[in-house]
Amino acid sequence: MFSDRSHWNLEENRLSRTLGELRASGQTIFDLTRSNPTDCGFSYDEQGIQRALSQPAALRYQPDPRGIKSAREAVSAYYRQQQVHLPADDLILTSGTSEAYSFIFRLLCNPGDEVLIPAPGYPLFDFLADLCDVKLVRYPLLYDHGWQIDLSTLAAASSSRTKALIVVHPNNPTGHYASPAEQSKLADFCVQRRLALIADEVFLDFSLNNSRAQSFVSVNKLLVFTLSGLSKICGLPQIKLAWIAVSGPSGDKAQALARLEVIADAYLSVGTPVQLAVPELLPTRAGFQAQVIARVQANLRELDAQLSRQSACNHLLCEGGWAAVLRVPATQSDEDQAITLLSEQRVSVHPGHFYDFAQPGHLIVSLIVREGEFAEGIRRVLSHFK
Repeated sequence: MFSDRSHWNLEENRLSRTLGELRASGQTIFDLTRSNPTDCGFSYDEQGIQRALSQPAALRYQPDPRGIKSAREAVSAYYRQQQVHLPADDLILTSGTSEAYSFIFRLLCNPGDEVLIPAPGYPLFDFLADLCDVKLVRYPLLYDHGWQIDLSTLAAASSSRTKALIVVHPNNPTGHYASPAEQSKLADFCVQRRLALIADEVFLDFSLNNSRAQSFVSVNKLLVFTLSGLSKICGLPQIKLAWIAVSGPSGDKAQALARLEVIADAYLSVGTPVQLAVPELLPTRAGFQAQVIARVQANLRELDAQLSRQSACNHLLCEGGWAAVLRVPATQSDEDQAITLLSEQRVSVHPGHFYDFAQPGHLIVSLIVREGEFAEGIRRVLSHFK
């Protein structure tokens, strides 16, 4: 009755089962996996957001497959403020970046075609690829006093069925930005093989060294699809709006936009109220981002202070985003480590294998957890490894 593409293992894993049992028993859990910004104590302009979403024009339905022009112009202005030129007509609005990936996979790939994707990386990609009958092929990120893309393995990872390369900028969870040199080499690699490049930049604004990373929107020597949205930029995951920015040679870009418009027209998924609200919602990002960066930096200082008092664990360098990778003694599998920490220390972390870490000894923690909960959670993690 059901398709092979949805033939996933739907059984609850051991970690989720343990967490559910402890919460059901009323236990206090120090949750270092918390990544929903609306659940982390940040303040929002509540009246402004509600006002933006209740405009009288929302009572009329006048759909535009690419997205209402005023919303696309607001996104164009966001890039212009970063000294990036992006015409509003080069944008396609979607209900989220997951839908954006779906549109792009459908645009580029036939069933069974391949897309190159970094590892470590975010686990959601596997489900999105399955739903579009696309095969993901990993290329590794290597760590040596910082993360780098293993460019030497890309050629071996690609095949005649490869259609695109994904780069997450900065990567989740490693926090690694693709350097200008890496961006150039990735572009050359794709040009040589006639591949599209998909740049996921949802965390681009959250640099931890007070400098602005270069967006892939500025890369024009090949067809590039750059993804972002309100979920991370403004901390509004419940207000579903994202975008695909299309750049590259004029002929490829025009054809891609025309085809994406047809795909988007088949769904018309983005609600009118949120599109009308974009010109007022995007400016709220400054206050939200300042709070997030202050929280992340404070939690990193706390993490470094606690790590300095022991020698068993450390954390890997991160340049941006909301996560930190802890390197811990590999005395068990990462999943067993996470279950032990949950059972014995009442602290919840993500095991590295969730994110395709090739070797055990890695745990992932969120850096936007409230500072008190983060400090106590880390104390409990490190006490376990004494």
